[in-house]
Amino acid sequence: MSQFRKITIGNLLRETAGKYPEHDALIYPEFGIRQNYRQFLEECEKVAKGFMSLGIKRGDHVSVWASNVPEWVYLQFGLSMIGAVLVTVNTNYKSHELEYILNQSDSTTLVHIRDYRDASYYDIVRQVVPELGNQNKGMINSEKLPFLKNVVLAGDGNAAPGMFIFKEVIELGEKISDAELKAREESLDVNDTINMQYTSGTTGFPKGVMLTHYNIVNNARMVGDVMGMTEEDRLLIHVPLFHCFGCVMSTLNSVYHGSTMVVLEAFDPLKALQAIEKEQCTAINGVPTMFIAMLGHPEFEKFNMKSLRTGIMAGAPCPVETMNQVRTKMHCSEVVIAFGQTECSPVMTMTRRDDPVELRVSTVGRLLPDIEGKIIEPDSGEDLPVNTQGEIVTRSDCVMKGYFKMQDATEAAIDEDGWLHTGDLGVVDENGYFKVTGRIKDMIIRGGENVYPREIEEFLHAHDKISDVHVVGVPDEKYGEQVLAAIQLREGESATADELREYCAGKIARHKIPRYFEFVKEFPMTASGKVQKYKLRELFAEKYAS
Repeated sequence: MSQFRKITIGNLLRETAGKYPEHDALIYPEFGIRQNYRQFLEECEKVAKGFMSLGIKRGDHVSVWASNVPEWVYLQFGLSMIGAVLVTVNTNYKSHELEYILNQSDSTTLVHIRDYRDASYYDIVRQVVPELGNQNKGMINSEKLPFLKNVVLAGDGNAAPGMFIFKEVIELGEKISDAELKAREESLDVNDTINMQYTSGTTGFPKGVMLTHYNIVNNARMVGDVMGMTEEDRLLIHVPLFHCFGCVMSTLNSVYHGSTMVVLEAFDPLKALQAIEKEQCTAINGVPTMFIAMLGHPEFEKFNMKSLRTGIMAGAPCPVETMNQVRTKMHCSEVVIAFGQTECSPVMTMTRRDDPVELRVSTVGRLLPDIEGKIIEPDSGEDLPVNTQGEIVTRSDCVMKGYFKMQDATEAAIDEDGWLHTGDLGVVDENGYFKVTGRIKDMIIRGGENVYPREIEEFLHAHDKISDVHVVGVPDEKYGEQVLAAIQLREGESATADELREYCAGKIARHKIPRYFEFVKEFPMTASGKVQKYKLRELFAEKYAS
């Protein structure tokens, strides 16, 4: 029998606050915030009423462009109480991308912080919405953005005449009664879209993935169940909240299980180590590069990590050595691997806490309960037997409603039988454990031979001088494509292309040995920690085109 629960995000928060009112809910070391579940619920209700007072209706789209500031978490739960759709905006975006998201999403409202790292969001917003300088708050009439009515600045300081300050919105909400908020909450449906995330851009063009209460509450439930999360756990959250890793697998997971959220505004290895020790965190989520940065920090040995128990590594393959160090040096013996994509809310498979280490580094685990998955032949759609490479597809109540205003793209992703085509290549073994072997679009065709980058990457990862490696195809007149390996060497190491070619010789087929080796300091990344292979391809295609 299905374990899927029909509950809205707002009702879920109320349920948890009812069970554990005095239990720590939200801790922000950098902002001096420490709230129990009763206080956290009150704060989210204030935000809900504030945005109701702006005229936000059920189904209206509210874009949030911010780092992991406290307002982000309040908005996630507060907007869900009034049925507004939270549109997450990547923190790395610039003016062109912001305008695209606001336009494509039909957002009526934008909430943004003043600045982040080297970018002034305030200046960028003024550039995208020049009308802010001479229009009244709540009555923006933008030529380029016909749906946009409200711009809200999170944080303190001065704002343009047409902008609200976040605390002003909270004050406006004081005129909304509890009865009005309750009536709004009761009008909602668990199948309403509540979260819209734009695909991370590893393939270029962003599409708005529509996720419902039902989708993400249940995915968060299953993810936390696999981690063994309870009200005793304290999860360090330093992955971006604008991504499912942050707002489903971390915050929503915590609220579902009554756990404590310990949030950092952005990833910083030293701050993460300090927070784990000071707040006695029992769980930590991150991409492998985050764990590598923490383990490699010069002050790592000073910190007591013994409170840690579990966590999730996702977003990229985990090197064996990293997994072993996380388990031993960080005391995270129950760390697990998760795999999926935004379109399935996001997790499809996970390793389990008691799986042997070999399974945790060589596979992405087995299906979550009530989630179907299989391997098909990409062209014919036929089911493939175990241990045969093909496309990974999945079907469940966690699959998105579709891409916003992109019917053709939705139909290309979800077939008539409800299977979501992930675009990932993989195999499944006789015990139901999946391996991801690459992306269909990443496949290199060299002289008629199919070459799968993941296979070469895993082989080169074993070289003791190599810290990280990503393989792409670059155009070639004779063979169609040639194999290129972009190599990041370990600190203090040096190597040559000839040395690495010799390492490959006799161990992998000749056509798989990279023709080109490029040594790089860093890789182009999305804000959620995924390498943008299409940018790597573009970068080196030019170099080898002549």
